[in-house]
Amino acid sequence: MKINVVMVEPEIPQNTGNIARTCAATDSKLHLVHPLGFSIEDKYLKRAGLDYWDKVEIEEHESLQAFLEKYKPEEHNMFYASTKSKKCYTDVDYSKMDEVFILFGKETKGLPEDLLQKYIDNAIRIPMKGELRSLNLSNSVAIIVYEVLRQANFGELKQISQYFN
Repeated sequence: MKINVVMVEPEIPQNTGNIARTCAATDSKLHLVHPLGFSIEDKYLKRAGLDYWDKVEIEEHESLQAFLEKYKPEEHNMFYASTKSKKCYTDVDYSKMDEVFILFGKETKGLPEDLLQKYIDNAIRIPMKGELRSLNLSNSVAIIVYEVLRQANFGELKQISQYFN
């Protein structure tokens, strides 16, 4: 199973650094959709990702439109993480999919409303207490990525780490 984490216009470098680390640990590809709210050379971004930057595959896209033209939603298993969705992320059966794209919006606004409306059947959410706005973006990415992996029985990640040999 190939997982693609798509960050649409992320704003906070520490979140993106943490997400890059999650992608490295799970062998997921990280897509960064511009404009970014920081420089890719940002010291906070690097610090949060620590020494994992060379272990994560990163693809940058000039815009959401450019990403959607390259990876057409009608041709890929694409899911849109949003607090506005009615479908829980665990309601999707990812286990039969060879590749999955999970889109996450910017910290302050989420994904564009028109995108969510167009693909509402593939919008997913993480359940939480009603009066709270949302979870931290990097936590949300980790929760959903690990559910996809759990359904795929963790694939090659089940091997014991070299640190325990």
